[in-house]
Amino acid sequence: MILHLIRHPQPAIAPGICYGRLDVAAEDAAAVATRLRAHLAGGLPVWSSPLRRCRDLAELLRPQPAIDERLSEMDFGAWEGRAWDVIPRHELDAWASDVGGYAPPGGESPYQLQQRALAFVAELSMPEGIIVTHAGVIRVLLAHWQGLEPAQWQQLVFGYGSCTTVEVCRQG
Repeated sequence: MILHLIRHPQPAIAPGICYGRLDVAAEDAAAVATRLRAHLAGGLPVWSSPLRRCRDLAELLRPQPAIDERLSEMDFGAWEGRAWDVIPRHELDAWASDVGGYAPPGGESPYQLQQRALAFVAELSMPEGIIVTHAGVIRVLLAHWQGLEPAQWQQLVFGYGSCTTVEVCRQG
């Protein structure tokens, strides 16, 4: 199965703010959609995170894309909408010491994000499709498929509006 994993356009939010499930609009979705359409085959199914920064782009790529909550960005819980520099240092240190397993207060861990994203992909049955989602979702999927340890996950970087194409081999 070939998947085109697209990160949403740059969100309209001040730099330095923690946002995961925070529902913010994106900038220049139309320009990103025009650029992507030039490189993607027409008629492919499109799935999207329900968050506006993804959904708006997905709707420009294909009217009425399939929306799936499992494609949402990581839930940062109490950190959502706060400046990174005001988040308690001991909480950030706890996350740094357990990159995959630590969940911010009231949020989810990267491992939990990975499990729900993998569950979504496991249900797909077509030969090719487009997923409009977030850097965190793309990162944990690729980390799984590449066999990376959590300490290596941050090496996977995806620009706003980027498309990463992967071939996923089905097991069994």
